Amino acid sequence: MSSKTTTSSKYTEDWIPVNNISNGMIELDNKEKVTGVKIRPRNIFILDSNSRNNIIAMLRTFYDAIDFEFWLISTDRPVDISNYLATLQIQYNQVNDPRIKKIISQDIEKANNFIKNVSDTEFFILFKEKNPDTIQKRLRTLMMGLSNAGLDSVQVSNTDLRVILDSFLNGGITTESKTVMPE
Repeated sequence: MSSKTTTSSKYTEDWIPVNNISNGMIELDNKEKVTGVKIRPRNIFILDSNSRNNIIAMLRTFYDAIDFEFWLISTDRPVDISNYLATLQIQYNQVNDPRIKKIISQDIEKANNFIKNVSDTEFFILFKEKNPDTIQKRLRTLMMGLSNAGLDSVQVSNTDLRVILDSFLNGGITTESKTVMPE
């Protein structure tokens, strides 16, 4: 790619080194692949202090044992609560007890107040590597280490990687076509 094309392009896709996203990996122009794990959320602050401190200590040990470059990333993803609201409405219609109706009604009102601002924070550990065997070994290392610390994880999906790219490149706005850059 010439520097003239890179600097004069209006499209984000033309100046970032992403060649393809498939099989839970971002393939870069230089043939390196970016992949990693998505950590399933767990609220450790509802645990007793000993359990919480044990998880934190095991996470420290895990992070100290990682012997390759990695990135810890968190991103917010919008959550659609329309199914939740529909379920509440069905329950409201089926209940005869006025006390329960009042509680369900309050829940519906609360949900309607923040329906446009509901998001879920997701956490990822990503790394970059060319060798497929090394990629698999690192994925196993990350998942096992997180499991030992009491956290579940899975390899990132193509959708996860697109959400991460959208978060960094487009302010969290999901795009269906090329992104126009200001001139």
